[in-house]
Amino acid sequence: MQIDPKIFKAYDIRGIYPTELSEETIVPIIQSIYTFFTQSITKPNPTIVLGRDMRMSSPMLFDKAIETLVAMGAHVIDVGLVSTPSFYFSVFHYGYDAGIQITASHNPKEYNGIKFVKNSPTGLIKIGKSTGMEEVKQMAIAFGINPPLISASKGTVTKLTTVLQDDVKTALELLGNPKINKYTIAADPANAMGAQYIEALFQTIEANLIKMNFNLDGSFPVHQPDPLDSKNLIDLQKKVVAEKADFGLAPDGDGDRLFFVDEKGEIVPPTIITALVARELLKQQEGAVILFDIRYILTPIKIVEENGGKWEVTKVGHAFITEKMNETGAIFAGESSAHYYYKTNGNAESQLATILSVLKVLTEENKTLSQVVEELRRSYESGEFNFTVSNAPEIMELLKTKYQDGELNALDGIAISYPSWRFSVRTSNTEPLLRLNVESYSKDEMEQKRDELMNFIQSSKK
Repeated sequence: MQIDPKIFKAYDIRGIYPTELSEETIVPIIQSIYTFFTQSITKPNPTIVLGRDMRMSSPMLFDKAIETLVAMGAHVIDVGLVSTPSFYFSVFHYGYDAGIQITASHNPKEYNGIKFVKNSPTGLIKIGKSTGMEEVKQMAIAFGINPPLISASKGTVTKLTTVLQDDVKTALELLGNPKINKYTIAADPANAMGAQYIEALFQTIEANLIKMNFNLDGSFPVHQPDPLDSKNLIDLQKKVVAEKADFGLAPDGDGDRLFFVDEKGEIVPPTIITALVARELLKQQEGAVILFDIRYILTPIKIVEENGGKWEVTKVGHAFITEKMNETGAIFAGESSAHYYYKTNGNAESQLATILSVLKVLTEENKTLSQVVEELRRSYESGEFNFTVSNAPEIMELLKTKYQDGELNALDGIAISYPSWRFSVRTSNTEPLLRLNVESYSKDEMEQKRDELMNFIQSSKK
């Protein structure tokens, strides 16, 4: 059985079904993940949470994963159909040893994949490039040729059906069970897993919920479940305006990213949501650490400092950020791609807490979302630009020379800062792309520097 090494990514396992990931190839992959867990947790027969998304191939892969884990002696907690944030919640909240989620996030319908985590005293450890993915890959390739011996004692399966209710309850408790006004909210989860937690939340708190594409359907009949691509938000933006909604919600395929649209139909920058949540949490825990990724930092830094917090900048990527939260003890992290991470969720994403934070602020301040956005805005952002290049290292060296009078940060690609503006250039983990982000305290300067950098990269690329 041949396993394609390229399905082992920086943050998860992902490939096309059934050519790259199938009922056959998932067996040695699950065997390698379970073996990795038993070796790194140093506990015989650990308890493993197993969940899945709504993709067409997920039920078959899920069944094969259960069968394999039981054959190896695992105690399986079957949480069934859950979003990835609710999956993380189930591993951390109930104190299970580890977890495996069958999902391909926001990828097109032909894909499927696996995200997996283990518990630790400081929170969840997402298994990625720096935390064990290479070992799992090597084991899986070896197991494909030489399957490991099956355990003499069979494992067990226990169904857990209270995850969603407990997830909502815990998120409400984090925000102090706030009084929330009744708002009109449009939501478009693109027939994917975010529908589940949005529905559960608004069955608990009162709202006029306008549902778009809520039926779970892994063929994604209306549009891709990827809100990072702005064309997938157009229908929601129109609906918010047409229905005079207070705001709109757009989660991605597995629900661990969440974009907001304000009452005017404008997309809210994720850094503004990061700033909003950070400010609310710092009211409860003054002086705590907040993290954000290297792409955009000017607005979050100002808001965190204004509210007595400390901050650190991280590499891009959900596994890296959760790892950094474990290391620093941060209470919250926000990522420019609309992932929001909470210490109370094992340093993993909780979009329930994010939605509640926004609702709490709108209620307490009696303002529209667009008003809150403008009051929190401290800088202007270009949005991410991708360039297909074959000479990324050379372009980065040229940029370092051209902007050598700025302050260089090489944490993730290169970021160069000046007193009033900065830019970040990184390579993609999966494609021959160079990614550019520019920000400034002045909109005019941001636009001028954005155009300058785009022209320079365009003229330097091969």
